[in-house]
Amino acid sequence: MSRQTWLVFAAAVFLVSVPVFIEAPLVRSLPTLSLALTGFWVWLSFTLMSRPATYVWGDLLLGFSWSWLAGGIYWGWLRWEPLWHLPVESIGLPFACWCLLRNWGKVGNWFYLGSLLGTVLTDVYFYLVDLMPYWRQIMVVEPENVSPILQAAVSQVQTPWGISWAVILGLVLLIAGTVPLTKKQRHWYAFGGAVLSTILVDSLFLIAALTA
Repeated sequence: MSRQTWLVFAAAVFLVSVPVFIEAPLVRSLPTLSLALTGFWVWLSFTLMSRPATYVWGDLLLGFSWSWLAGGIYWGWLRWEPLWHLPVESIGLPFACWCLLRNWGKVGNWFYLGSLLGTVLTDVYFYLVDLMPYWRQIMVVEPENVSPILQAAVSQVQTPWGISWAVILGLVLLIAGTVPLTKKQRHWYAFGGAVLSTILVDSLFLIAALTA
């Protein structure tokens, strides 16, 4: 397997983390700037795709642009309502499906679909364990008042119901992320990296909540 294939996997893991740990803080203070950066990512992706040597990175970055755009819109103006999260995150889905039907931009679009799948399963967990009320509370209180809300949410996660669903959905993510890696193609590694990084990001959030 080529070294570039593994680099695509590593880049996919990194790019899923970027909106969570970099865009989220940026968009809270400068939402318009964050949204405008989408145009820069798209421009840079097409610039990279115009050269054969860097095509795959432009392709991957174009898929990332959809995740960045969705994050800019949701966390900038709609973060108080979790019901809007999945519809906004799915903003690039029609485009991704259209491109894949034409066999174009496979690396970036499969990355976006992997990232979206991770988001869907994470939100499903929030619904199943009834964490949405805590989400709404965290978005409206001052930062110094977040800790008690996180502790209440963690206590709900630590119930048999919460633990059972965490294990079930974690296994779904693990299978969905590792099976594509057996195909040894760059677009599947982009998909697998995006899915598996969801486990990493969610685990880091849980650790942060436990230590709050």
